[in-house]
Amino acid sequence: MSAAPGGDPMRDAFGAGRVMAQAVRAARELVRSAEAHPGLFAADAIDATTFNALACANAFAAAGVGARGMRVLNRTALWLFGLDWLVDHKAAALAEIEDINGRVLAVLDGAAPLPGDVLTPFLAEIRDEVSESPAFPRLRDAWRDALVRVLDAGAREWEWKAAAAAGDRSALPSLDAYLDNADNIGSAWVNLSHWIALADPATVEHVAPLREADREVQKALRLLNDLATYERDLAWNDLNALMLVDDRAAVSDRLDAIVRNCRALLEPLRDACPDGADYLARQLGFNSAFYGASDYWGSH
Repeated sequence: MSAAPGGDPMRDAFGAGRVMAQAVRAARELVRSAEAHPGLFAADAIDATTFNALACANAFAAAGVGARGMRVLNRTALWLFGLDWLVDHKAAALAEIEDINGRVLAVLDGAAPLPGDVLTPFLAEIRDEVSESPAFPRLRDAWRDALVRVLDAGAREWEWKAAAAAGDRSALPSLDAYLDNADNIGSAWVNLSHWIALADPATVEHVAPLREADREVQKALRLLNDLATYERDLAWNDLNALMLVDDRAAVSDRLDAIVRNCRALLEPLRDACPDGADYLARQLGFNSAFYGASDYWGSH
């Protein structure tokens, strides 16, 4: 493919090379984090594919902050893979999920992890690191709220799947309800953790409208994932938008509408808080292309 008219292929490649160097460093950090918590990341589905894909996605979204600036972003994203695996694929009863959620909230609120718990020691490390940010006191409640949304959404989706597996397909949600539950993918909590760690004054000042846009971006990421992973979700007994709306074109149209709304929400923020707004735009742009050919899970 030839370069765009007026473009500088060497300069473009230089910029891409800097981002990829950041991604390589981030992938190494993710591997070290996983190795430090082997009980949490023992599943075959969390492997080099996961580490490399997460590192690349975050490096392109957070271009310019450096590997150190990506540390909380990467670690929260990786921790969510461990949580998702335990809730979606290991829990056999709602009581198990309620126990997981209780342990998570206790540690989030300052408690020490219980002996033998594989999930919350890594969260405690993240909590302690995020709390060192000068932005944390102002955003502590928002940070907790965002993770509560993740936990509640994960339990709600588990109940939907369990009811359907028992033969009650009437328990499955509408597409609107499913999208309103998109917090179960956790990207809004990850992004807020990243913004707290960076403590950019303009981003912190405009965090409320950024969070509104972020939850809309999260819905788009949910549908991008679903359109890309329908066959895998069938095999894994996961819920997918295409199981709720038997019309791929309708789901694609809904995605297009959500992306348009994302643009509308982000555009007025680009002057007020360019770092936060551009981060969300890059996250959405990267994943729109990435999910066309791959996803973040490894083998299963």
